[in-house]
Amino acid sequence: METHTKSVLASVAVATVCDSILLRTRLLSKVITGIYDQQLRPFGVSAAQFALLAAIGAAAPITRSDIARRQHLDKSTLTRNLRAIFLEGWAEEVRENANGRSKPIALTPTGKELLLSAHPAWLAAQAQCMTLLGDDGAVAVISSADRILNVMASLVG
Repeated sequence: METHTKSVLASVAVATVCDSILLRTRLLSKVITGIYDQQLRPFGVSAAQFALLAAIGAAAPITRSDIARRQHLDKSTLTRNLRAIFLEGWAEEVRENANGRSKPIALTPTGKELLLSAHPAWLAAQAQCMTLLGDDGAVAVISSADRILNVMASLVG
């Protein structure tokens, strides 16, 4: 490879790594998810599972399609996380509001207890992330996410 091509390739690679919104948001996601996972580990639940439990608890009974839409999850990710939640006995399919095609999901008593008992760990992770990001960074993350969700909602509905 000639020197000029190597130089151009190196410039493209450096610009991609240093200025990429994709790579920066993936880094933020990994670090922040790790903080939540660490705080929730003593309860035997991951951050993704806990967020799913909270979504179910907030709207129960709720269908899989409603969970996926509200949490912006693809079918395979939702299925994988729900499988673990069902196996642990934290949530179950219920007959209430079932229409034959979909079986709504609700928290079990064990799932409700987990949500309550692990909530302080979630709050500790939230505080740790707020400290790490700083006030301006936390506001930027939250407002950016809200703006994106609003734009996506306007495109769908």
